[in-house]
Amino acid sequence: MTLRCLVPMLMAGARLLSAQTEEVSESESLALELTASSSAIAQSDGRVFGVISDNKIVSAISPAIEPLTAIGKFHLAFKDTVDPFTFASAGFYAGIAQWQNAYSGYGQGAQGCAKRYGAAYADQAFGNFFTEAIVPTFLHQDPRYFRLGSGTKWARLKYAPTRTLITRSDSGKSQFNSSEFLGNAAAGGISTLYYPASERTIGEVGEKLGLQVIGDTGFNVLSEFWPDMRRKFFHKDR
Repeated sequence: MTLRCLVPMLMAGARLLSAQTEEVSESESLALELTASSSAIAQSDGRVFGVISDNKIVSAISPAIEPLTAIGKFHLAFKDTVDPFTFASAGFYAGIAQWQNAYSGYGQGAQGCAKRYGAAYADQAFGNFFTEAIVPTFLHQDPRYFRLGSGTKWARLKYAPTRTLITRSDSGKSQFNSSEFLGNAAAGGISTLYYPASERTIGEVGEKLGLQVIGDTGFNVLSEFWPDMRRKFFHKDR
């Protein structure tokens, strides 16, 4: 059911995409945009701790930072959604929920576990597409984290958490990160369609929003200092 909900949203987002140039054919334009977005997303230092996807991380001091096209934003959300870590983390959350008998309406046993896993994965999928593709496309915001990577540690420690509140527009200007809050709120609202009736409350949606924002803030800090940790603890140059 959740996948059937996701497809129409992706189709609606795709309708927003216009041809990038009149001189290039539609198929050639698509290929060029995907290549550009892949190049922009690829500016990373490898997986964080070797397992966590870092598709959203780019250097804030790059000579030229190309904005993501609408297709690039959907490509980013898709990459994060089908990443092995996303499947693994959904299994982790589902296992904890099964052990604690959270969302008791799902029951126990294999069926209950499968429902919890599906819900946990759907949470991440909807969250990715709303915060990285759908809302950023509408609001012309860049969903990536722009790592400073230089300067004093205190300055970087102050910078990283604020990126949950402040993001970059497609034109390169700083603005309130509406995509983070509206996107996660929308994903939380969608989740009421597949969680047990007892969990379909405003309080539950608000709790999911708060936890996701806190989690994203923590990941920003980790993303900022991951290269430093690699050099110190793993003796990597990058």
